[in-house]
Amino acid sequence: MSPEPKYWFPAKRYGWGWGLPSSWQGWVALVVFVALVMAGGWLFPPHHHVIAYVSYMGVLVLLFTSLCWLKGEPPRWR
Repeated sequence: MSPEPKYWFPAKRYGWGWGLPSSWQGWVALVVFVALVMAGGWLFPPHHHVIAYVSYMGVLVLLFTSLCWLKGEPPRWR
């Protein structure tokens, strides 16, 4: 009998997507994501470097969403 996989991000109770992390790895990933978002506002001020800021944020969101997809519970509408 195979053990049940340990998800970093559980599915939301209502709606589609993932909720708050359920493991320390998920919390570390979330804290790093938030720190990188804050650093992006400092490195690429949106009022001076709009394209760089939007590109940076798009890459961050894509990477974090990919991590949630790989390490999270399969999302479905609830």
